[in-house]
Amino acid sequence: MALDGTTPEELREAVLWHLTYTLGKDAGHSSLYDWRMAMSFALRDRIVEPWFASTRKTYDTAAKRVYYLSLEFLIGRLLEDAAINLGLRDVAERALKGIGPDFGELVADEPDAALGNGGLGRLAACFLDSLSTLGVPAHGYGIRYEHGLFRQRFEGGRQAETAEDWLRQKHPWEFERPEVAYEIGFKGQVHGDFWEPAESVIATAHDMAIVGWQGKWANTLRLWAAEPTELFDLDRFNAGDYAAAAEPESLARTISRVLYPDDTTYAGKELRLKQEYFMTSAALQDILRRYFATNNDARKLPKHVAIQLNDTHPAIASPELIRLLMMRGLTFEEAASTTERTLNYTNHTLLPEALERWSTWLMGNVLPQHMDLIERLDDRHRKANPNRPKSVGLVLNNEVQMGTLAFVMANRVNGVSALHTDLVKETVFADLHKLHPEKIVNETNGITPRRWLKLANPALSGLITDTIGDGWEADLDRLERLEPSIEDAGFIERFSAAKRKNKEALSDWVGETMDIAIDPDAIFDVQIKRIHEYKRQLLNILQTVSLWHRIRQNPGGDWVPQVRIFGGKSAPGYTVAKEIIHFINDVAQTINNDPEVRGLLKVVYPPNYNVSMAERLIPAADVSEQISTAGKEASGTGNMKFALNGALTVGTLDGANVEIREKVGAENFFLFGLTAPEVVARRRIPDHARLAIEASQNLKDVLQLIAEGAFSPDDPERYHGILDRIWHHDYFLVASDFDGYDAAQQAVATTWKDQDRWMRMAARNTARMGYFSSDRTIRGYMADIWDVTSAM
Repeated sequence: MALDGTTPEELREAVLWHLTYTLGKDAGHSSLYDWRMAMSFALRDRIVEPWFASTRKTYDTAAKRVYYLSLEFLIGRLLEDAAINLGLRDVAERALKGIGPDFGELVADEPDAALGNGGLGRLAACFLDSLSTLGVPAHGYGIRYEHGLFRQRFEGGRQAETAEDWLRQKHPWEFERPEVAYEIGFKGQVHGDFWEPAESVIATAHDMAIVGWQGKWANTLRLWAAEPTELFDLDRFNAGDYAAAAEPESLARTISRVLYPDDTTYAGKELRLKQEYFMTSAALQDILRRYFATNNDARKLPKHVAIQLNDTHPAIASPELIRLLMMRGLTFEEAASTTERTLNYTNHTLLPEALERWSTWLMGNVLPQHMDLIERLDDRHRKANPNRPKSVGLVLNNEVQMGTLAFVMANRVNGVSALHTDLVKETVFADLHKLHPEKIVNETNGITPRRWLKLANPALSGLITDTIGDGWEADLDRLERLEPSIEDAGFIERFSAAKRKNKEALSDWVGETMDIAIDPDAIFDVQIKRIHEYKRQLLNILQTVSLWHRIRQNPGGDWVPQVRIFGGKSAPGYTVAKEIIHFINDVAQTINNDPEVRGLLKVVYPPNYNVSMAERLIPAADVSEQISTAGKEASGTGNMKFALNGALTVGTLDGANVEIREKVGAENFFLFGLTAPEVVARRRIPDHARLAIEASQNLKDVLQLIAEGAFSPDDPERYHGILDRIWHHDYFLVASDFDGYDAAQQAVATTWKDQDRWMRMAARNTARMGYFSSDRTIRGYMADIWDVTSAM
């Protein structure tokens, strides 16, 4: 029986009812898809009651609401997640016995919702889980992408992008809300304070209930789909101009079709800006509709509403909220002041190029009234800060600085790790911080233990429950109660067995899907994240080549078997990152087919990395690669997931690595690399890359192999671009950190030989990761940024 009293018999009856009356099937003629949909609907039914109850309580108590605006929500599969949070996982398993497929088969059949790219979107999903677990009245707002990011495949080792088809099947977790629709305009003319758009689409709502742990509270993720204001031009159609007749529908579908369209062209930039405004405007119109249903004073909005902007993508919120409030009768200054006290901004990057900038021509063309409002906000800020440096202009060098706009118009600006927040103050927003020293606060990121331990790693989570009892799922600090057991040989044996079970499962999956045999007794060394130069997948694969070369030179040496596993996608227009992907795959092809190192080293790069793949890889990992150039990673959340699941980190002092190392203990972390200040100093040295290469025989050997075409015999010059960047343009200091990284990897191999020591180090990582729960992070937002309390 589950927490709500549901028995396996009752859930079975509900599943069979949906098979018959929702899907029009009988049990004897139902496909795997039918069974999955029926079980999804049966579980969804049990979320509706706490969802409605949460909404009623929010209205009855007039609780302050939180609204989280994000261009990404990487929610992954929802079937098992919902079952676990409702306490129905085992009930669902038993309900299907003898009548249908195994519950695990249903879980594996569910497509990943393609609503995000990486850490930004997964963080948003973890936050929604924690907001519901803590009973905070909240809405998430995003876009219902028809195709999402893209489906990655490899053609001759190169990344190729195809459309993601996750919505080809009906999405059982959403409720369509055709009655909730808002018109979103673009382009046109401005007459005073009146804007007459030349184009428009309709934003229609699709809701998902996000239930928290034990099903006590549920919040809403509302995703917007774009639809045409006119279906098509019948006159043009009848005249035979079929393409032109469909233009309104084409415009609408384009806006909500693809996440992060390639913006290397003007058309791509225009689409990106339209997407961001589409989502933001629809969300703000919806927020104000809900607010004015029970309040009549727009000036009191900050007392009842807190809006969080997840990165700069929704930064257009400030001029848009001002525009909407002015339509309600507020003056520009009243609207600007109200907006500034309502909005908050999370910064996720120290890369200046990642702080969006739009040309004033593009902004003025697509959103002419907003361009005018931004210039007025720039003038307002200048007058309030007459000695401000030119660098903090909202409009600078004929570009709208979206990071500056988000900062200036936010009540609070937060970084996402202690180091990142300090660097935000010292680097990208140094001048703004001097003007507004009260604005920046830190909220170190976290992850939901329900998804990333309870669901992803049942072998380990079962051991944890057996050892310390229930309750850790909503109070991750309880993991520290594992510490005494780490000295017990029986516990370490069970801990090791749990890791082995996960590694065997991954080995089987890699063999089935990639036809590569990997040994569960080898070190599984995993780097899974967006492919970017600063994340330094290149450093990893260069050291892998060095290891391969040394094994070939001394095949009888005391080598530790290793499997290097990569996962991640490159942005379609990021040529350098795509070249690194190609290089990794070419190296894998060479090493995996080399009889001299067979059994000692393998390289695995499964295509189309997503949440479900992460749920396979993370529990099986022995080593977590967190090797970004110090000062570039804002936080990371993959580093938290790995450590929580008992992987040891090889990492730099970057992002949340700093705090993870402090929590798990320096002796349980493989540290290497230049620090953030040392990185800055190193870059000032002329020919720093050449000096590092000349000092490292191992690195010189690797670069020579690449230059000779060892990994591209059909095209020996294929990777001369990589060589040129390492020798002459090594901004991310791959060469300077190579020897330190190589030494860390040798320390990993040495430590691995003492399995008892290794497993105790791994167990200490799990036991000391309680701080990194997203529940703790959300409590920080509640107190430091939103000024809200739980409504439960």
